[in-house]
Amino acid sequence: MSRFVVGFILFALSCSGGTVPTHLPGVQGLATPWWRSGVCYEVFVRSFADADGDGVGDLRGLISRLDYINDGNPVGGKSLGANCIWLMPIDKSMSYHGYDVVDYYHVEPRYGTDDDFRNLVTEAHKRGIHVIVDFVPNHTGSQNPWFQAALRDPGSPYRDWYRWSKTLPDQKGPWGQEAWHKSPVRDEYYYGVFWHEMPDLNYENPSVRAEMQKVVKYWLKDMHADGFRFDAIPYLVEEGNQLQHSRGTHDVLRQLGNAIRAEDPASFTVGEMSDESPAVMETYYPDQLDSYFAFGLARATMNAAASGSARGFFKEVALANARCPSGRWSPFLTNHDQPRVMTVLGDEVKARVAASAMLMLPGMPFVYYGEEIGMVGPKPDELIRTPMQWSSEANAGFTTGKPWEPLQPDWKTKNVAAQDSSRQSLLNHYRTLIQVRNAHPALNSGPLTLLQTDDTTGTIVAWLRSSGDETFLIVVNFGPRHGRIVTQVIPSGSLPGGGLYRTEWAYADPDHACVGGGYFNNGFGGNGAVLLVDLVEAHGFCALRLSRR
Repeated sequence: MSRFVVGFILFALSCSGGTVPTHLPGVQGLATPWWRSGVCYEVFVRSFADADGDGVGDLRGLISRLDYINDGNPVGGKSLGANCIWLMPIDKSMSYHGYDVVDYYHVEPRYGTDDDFRNLVTEAHKRGIHVIVDFVPNHTGSQNPWFQAALRDPGSPYRDWYRWSKTLPDQKGPWGQEAWHKSPVRDEYYYGVFWHEMPDLNYENPSVRAEMQKVVKYWLKDMHADGFRFDAIPYLVEEGNQLQHSRGTHDVLRQLGNAIRAEDPASFTVGEMSDESPAVMETYYPDQLDSYFAFGLARATMNAAASGSARGFFKEVALANARCPSGRWSPFLTNHDQPRVMTVLGDEVKARVAASAMLMLPGMPFVYYGEEIGMVGPKPDELIRTPMQWSSEANAGFTTGKPWEPLQPDWKTKNVAAQDSSRQSLLNHYRTLIQVRNAHPALNSGPLTLLQTDDTTGTIVAWLRSSGDETFLIVVNFGPRHGRIVTQVIPSGSLPGGGLYRTEWAYADPDHACVGGGYFNNGFGGNGAVLLVDLVEAHGFCALRLSRR
């Protein structure tokens, strides 16, 4: 393996709004919100655990598996340690996925009852887990009573809850698709940006805005949810030919966000805004939702792990860090709409380094269920959402019945039980990463400072995370070659206090991914500090704690 020298200088990036803005309603006077630290675990209830043997996952099954997500023991190391779960839609709906809601006020019967959900929240809270639910504000299902009344009776009070046209408009959807659909009842058309079975709500109507505010308040007050993941937020309001990111959309999000924070100041909202443009992302801050998924960074992290090049990852972290409020953008790798991590990367070594980089970033990171054991899943979507692989027992321990969707072919060898006791498994890598993150304020809520490298191969990236007197140096080598790094002249203002510093290895993957280590002198030569790390292994990761000598 070739060796090379990498020099680092401080790359200072200012964040617009480095803390939660004090003018954000419901924030002032609060201690650090729970969502400014920790990790959220995305769960498809239908595929997680089946308690009644009908082949469909349910809320009682999820309750039985909560200890896997977090058993309440911060140092035990036997659970993932996530302090949040995001449930994909659990409202009563038309399809298996739940994004075509027919009743926003009740749980899908195949998942259980409303009381089952309340019990889930109670049991989750005992373990330090917050529960956020998928909220689908853009559209309803076509069988929703609101739409059925509007469809069949032009005089219905629900008529203006949707958009109608007597003739077929000469207007395509945002990505060129058919968005106006023929009514099955009369000679007219209605607007549905995603599908004819998902008609869009008309937020120009104040009654729609009031109803959806009522919905979110109900889930907070009566169902005791801790917040929401907002689905498909760019498309809420159409203004002429502007079909996404309109001023009206921002107004609706601001009103919904304010209503949620007024009902529960400790709540958390995260939005699905998949446009990767930093300029567009900026328009969703500062006073709408709390956070948004960092789609550009997710793509860049996966690309870095796949290609070995850190340049795109560095660029996307720099953009997010500079242009979005600190801690209010959520990293992830893939989700329920994208081919799974292991399907894309095809290599556990690459999957490990991708997870390492993602979980050391600021904000609330999201992990898709099964990602932590390397589950595979290509398109179509059903194959990305297959049952959780718990063991090599019948049906992977998911159900005693016939699974609603066939298991992945590798379930007998790739499952939780097979990885549980293996110290080097992908599952225990995720557990350790999250445990280290949770244990240190610098890693779970501290701001990020990128270190700019003169590495000509572009495979290594490094950054600092700091909080109070605690600082960590994170080093990631995405590439297939070993490397040697030297950190040079870090200005003394970048480290708390003064004097000599030493490095302590908080975690490295593989075990000796980083060899060596040096001393930080916060007044080195009157200018800064120097750290020498002898070797960074190929696809290696290190988290080094800097402490005063």
